[in-house]
Amino acid sequence: MPAYTLKINGRSRVVDVAADTPLLWVLRDHLGLVGTKYGCGIGVCGACTVHFNGVPIRSCQMPVSTVSGMEVTTIEGLAPEGTHPLQKAWCDRDVPQCGYCQAGQLMTAAALLKSNPSPTDEEIDGAMSGNLCRCGTYLRIRLAVKDAAAAMQGGAK
Repeated sequence: MPAYTLKINGRSRVVDVAADTPLLWVLRDHLGLVGTKYGCGIGVCGACTVHFNGVPIRSCQMPVSTVSGMEVTTIEGLAPEGTHPLQKAWCDRDVPQCGYCQAGQLMTAAALLKSNPSPTDEEIDGAMSGNLCRCGTYLRIRLAVKDAAAAMQGGAK
């Protein structure tokens, strides 16, 4: 098997896996980064969302050979101490219920706020529409994204 050098959360890691191994399984099974979740396995639920060179992608559909040498950020790399404004807003708004989808939700929201620091409700809903929440906390997700956007701009909720 070939060895791939991955840059995960700012740290280089080498893995020996088949070229077509999905990034999700490399993260979880080979690197112990279990914050990224398996949801559907076909890239439609968003639970496995990570950033690939700053862009949100579905790690269940991304072969490890594609990401070799590229920057990958997982939920563990968003803010390890839980200090990212989105993480704080998620807690303040009691967004998670079961919590299963939340890593993917947070990673999608982080990419949105990086590209659009003041999104409207419609823009938030559009960006987040590819992430499914079985518990239906969509309103709280939108409010938390708005809170985080305000905090990141130095404003209050």
